[in-house]
Amino acid sequence: MVRRLRRGDTLVVASHNSGKVRELQQLIRPFGVDVVAAGALGLVEPEETGVTFEENAIIKAMAAALASGLPALADDSGMTVDALNGDPGIHSARWAGPSKDFDAAMREVERRLEAAGATTPATRRGTFVAVLALAAPDGAVDTWRGEIGGTIVWPPRGTQGFGYDPMFLPDGHARTFGEMSAEEKHGWNPPLTPLSHRARAFAAFAADAMVG
Repeated sequence: MVRRLRRGDTLVVASHNSGKVRELQQLIRPFGVDVVAAGALGLVEPEETGVTFEENAIIKAMAAALASGLPALADDSGMTVDALNGDPGIHSARWAGPSKDFDAAMREVERRLEAAGATTPATRRGTFVAVLALAAPDGAVDTWRGEIGGTIVWPPRGTQGFGYDPMFLPDGHARTFGEMSAEEKHGWNPPLTPLSHRARAFAAFAADAMVG
């Protein structure tokens, strides 16, 4: 049974990635749930030993819930590239290194695409994937998944968003995620359809777990 969150509840966002925390705070804010980041509580980042987005999201959510005594929401997300056999995938953040240098990570994606001969839009297909895991201190946990397909472009375009956003052109759009405002990316503007992978996962999470 999915645990429900109500207005006034406190939820830990189990991430030390400031961009990811910011996006989740923006998505949660309308529901009146108080959000605190794991970093603000001094929680240690657990080792991500899973082999799927679901497994890693659960590891992070459970660690934060058990350490804080509060419900915790974790996101594990990344970009999979068809021509790279699904890489960087669950290792998307690791490609950016300890300094979280996503400019370097994007250059590495492009280098490998060129090495693979992927020079046309049809050969540069990718998918953004996000999995949200909600864990309770008693060990209960649920997950939700969101995906969106697109094309990997070069050079990167735009300075909004974070991570690989500037090189990801979502299907049906003329601008990368890096060129979109948060409102556009989350689908807050008409027609109010969740666009990004994280917004799609959050929409499913909110339908199941948020009250009010």
